[in-house]
Amino acid sequence: MKSPARTIGTGFIIAAAALMLLAGCKRKTAAAYEFGEVKRGDIENVVSSTGQMEPVGTVDVGTQVSGTVERVLVDFNSRVRQGQLLAVLDTVTLAVQVRDAEAGLARSRAQTAQARADSLRADELHARGLSSDIHLEAANVAAATARASLRSAESALDRARANLAFAFIRSPISGTVISRNVVPGQTVAASFSTPTLFIIAQDLSRMRILAQVVEGDIGKIDSGMTAKFTVQAWPDDEFTGSTVQVRLQPTTAANVVTYTVVVDAPNEAGKLLPGMTATVDFYVEQRKNVLIVPATALSLKPTQEMLDQLRKARDESRPAGVGGTPDSASRGRRGHSTGDASAARIRPEQAANAARLWYLDDDGRMSMMPVLTGATDGRNTEVTPLRGELKQGAKVVVKASGTVAEERRGPPGGLGRGMFGPGR
Repeated sequence: MKSPARTIGTGFIIAAAALMLLAGCKRKTAAAYEFGEVKRGDIENVVSSTGQMEPVGTVDVGTQVSGTVERVLVDFNSRVRQGQLLAVLDTVTLAVQVRDAEAGLARSRAQTAQARADSLRADELHARGLSSDIHLEAANVAAATARASLRSAESALDRARANLAFAFIRSPISGTVISRNVVPGQTVAASFSTPTLFIIAQDLSRMRILAQVVEGDIGKIDSGMTAKFTVQAWPDDEFTGSTVQVRLQPTTAANVVTYTVVVDAPNEAGKLLPGMTATVDFYVEQRKNVLIVPATALSLKPTQEMLDQLRKARDESRPAGVGGTPDSASRGRRGHSTGDASAARIRPEQAANAARLWYLDDDGRMSMMPVLTGATDGRNTEVTPLRGELKQGAKVVVKASGTVAEERRGPPGGLGRGMFGPGR
């Protein structure tokens, strides 16, 4: 015979198991929703980067001769004209070289004249039979050598005069001196690497930005694209430029690959200075006056309560005694609820940019509408309804909590997990 205590314990276990079985595969909690709003506005899809500001055209001015700087005639920010004198090197040594070359030329001219006269006499003597062939050939060779020496002396004089002229350093273009790397008394040496004495910007009214764009975004950038940027010196000002070139040479730093994008930046006001760091936004896509919803509303995973409400709205829209197909008149009276329930059969994965939007209809009931997504800025996304009308001001669900549907059993009425496909 079993004891009464054991019998009571066994009954308690059976009752608890029965309660768990009745609970099935669902747990219910109070539903809670957060809503956003359907609005009409502008969407701008941008790619952000940073870059260095520099003049469009610059020229490095160096020296072709070595010497000591005697005078510097310009300073930073000086406006210069093409051909204007910038600096002068010590010309004493160079002038001596010119005089030495002039003397060498005079000597070569005298030697050439002497050799020519000797050649003429040797030719005359040879014609009379008073000179041998060897003597004539020697005289002709001497004359030819003298003429070659004369040409060499002329070249030496031209070179000495050119070096003297190079001591007077002039501006090759008209522009603004943005760098001066020389002072009077400094010795400069011309070699394979010519020293840079001045940097002249051709036109500071036009600047450019060398923006560094990561490889994940470079495919979105193209020439002619609008770019807006700011600089720290003028934080309240927004400047506008345009993309003129996407350079194919990559740069790798800390395992990050970037590409240089050249942005043309007008600078009529003169606020942009060489070397400034610009924060650039490339406007990949711009949409004006379109329907937009919070981006989180399009990635929402519906709760069991939402599915139940949608099923209930569908069932109520059917005429009595008819199963499966809703009546057209009833559908018209019920607004979007019926259309949304039918539209729910469109699988989002049928289109790459399709999504589901959960919202409250005119009667305040939960509805779902399939939409196509467009441009996005990360916070808001453009949407186009696939069926029905999405009214401006409608409340869309951006966050939901409540009943958790078990994976192994969906709600009745065909609105289960399989119909909606994987969550976005």
